[in-house]
Amino acid sequence: MDKFFGKIDKAIFWSSAIICLIFVLIASTNPEAVSKVFGVLFSFFIDNLGWTYLLAVSGFVIFCLFLAFSKYGNIKLAKDDEKPEFSTAAWFAMLFAAGMGVGLVFWGVAEPIYHFAGAPLSESNTASAASEAMRYTFFHWGLHAWAIYGVVALGLAYFQFRKGLPGLISSCFSPILGEEGIKGPIGKSIDTFTVVMALFGVATSLGLGAMQVTTGMNIMFSTPNTSTISIVFVAIVTTLFTISAVTGINRGIKWLSYINMVAFAILMLVVLFLGPTRYILNFFTESLGQYIQNIVWMSFFVDAQGAVAEHTGYGWVGAWTVFYWAWWITWTPFVGSFIARISKGRTIREFIVGILVAPSLLCFIWFSIIGGTAIHMERFGAGGIAEATFADVTSAIFAMFNNLPATELLSLMAMFVVTIFFITSADSATLVVSMMTSGGDLEPKSGSRVFWGAIAGSIASMLILTGGLSSVQTIAFALAFPFTIIMVFIMYTLTKSLALEEASLNKLENSRSNTAKTHNM
Repeated sequence: MDKFFGKIDKAIFWSSAIICLIFVLIASTNPEAVSKVFGVLFSFFIDNLGWTYLLAVSGFVIFCLFLAFSKYGNIKLAKDDEKPEFSTAAWFAMLFAAGMGVGLVFWGVAEPIYHFAGAPLSESNTASAASEAMRYTFFHWGLHAWAIYGVVALGLAYFQFRKGLPGLISSCFSPILGEEGIKGPIGKSIDTFTVVMALFGVATSLGLGAMQVTTGMNIMFSTPNTSTISIVFVAIVTTLFTISAVTGINRGIKWLSYINMVAFAILMLVVLFLGPTRYILNFFTESLGQYIQNIVWMSFFVDAQGAVAEHTGYGWVGAWTVFYWAWWITWTPFVGSFIARISKGRTIREFIVGILVAPSLLCFIWFSIIGGTAIHMERFGAGGIAEATFADVTSAIFAMFNNLPATELLSLMAMFVVTIFFITSADSATLVVSMMTSGGDLEPKSGSRVFWGAIAGSIASMLILTGGLSSVQTIAFALAFPFTIIMVFIMYTLTKSLALEEASLNKLENSRSNTAKTHNM
């Protein structure tokens, strides 16, 4: 057993595995019952707890900005003499591929078109609806999403690389639990929950990607667009990302991330020049300004008066903004851990500016090109994209490609990008989960990665079987709420530890200064 899995923390490893396997067993034997439970949970979180997500995530943004421009900004996420392990280009490529992944392609056309054709505040299918659609899309994929990742990644990197503690979420609680306390029942419970959440988080992405590729294959090759085909695709790609994970971070993940960024950039540039180029550039510039102008209002808007719900016919804020915040939080255990792993040696200021600004801008450019082209087609061209999106959200990007030259080539490129995003996200997740279940080992055994890769693939298959997108949304809400509380504590413990370190350094400097004065006298 030890030869296959390597060094493991048995309490965390087996507790996490049993919880996940129980879900897979129940979902596979009674998917209808699981789907009903998901429906009840979804309604509860939408109706009662949406405001907590908005307040918490706004707090995460403020916290990150505070640290970046505070006196703590120059503190390294490593020992003072250690340098970054990866180049800036490699760092950006890996954190972007792991941080957004499949969701960018899945929602690239779908979200802007949803907001345009079913505008929450404006009259649908108008110029104001187009502006509103892109502004909210920027909001959902911008600073707030990356600040969520930043809080956990910063805490993990600081306590792991500067304080020498294991790369576990429980290590972030050392200022209040003590180094022995994080090894006890509370610490083990935190880490077990984090592992389970990381697996479900990546499984939601795998499920979305599989459904979209299945739709693309149906459109291009007339293969059946069924859950069975999606599950077969999950099985194939699970094998591929497990092989990649076994090769290690310096080969598999690093080079796949480079390939991913190149393919992603090529797809963007092709659509930019085949589509309405001038419109896209103007739309990006205008939307960026509107996003900056309205970010505070959007951050706290919960539709307390019910005006948006009345206008759209459903709880729009809960189904979109609150869902996104919950989804990003669900991804945070594995994305935050992975970003921490690749950020050793960077200062807090460099880390926060890098993680908030560059990936957000790249997301904005992607949505302006892909979503902007789709909105232009709906307003001034042949249309039909909104109708296709509302009928099947996975078909949105393919419906847009139908109105461009080289339709088949673009569709193949999109499926390739989804697949590589799929592999890099899952690859990162299996590495992180293996680290978490091996006591924070930075190079866990291959057998552990294979095991957790199979678990992640199984969960993704069950989410497809029990309701697809609605299951993804429900899992996000159910798991994100308790982890939000954990993140609030991480902000407190990180601030406390930074303040103690600063006080200790000041005391040391004063002592040296006094010694020098005494010596000179």
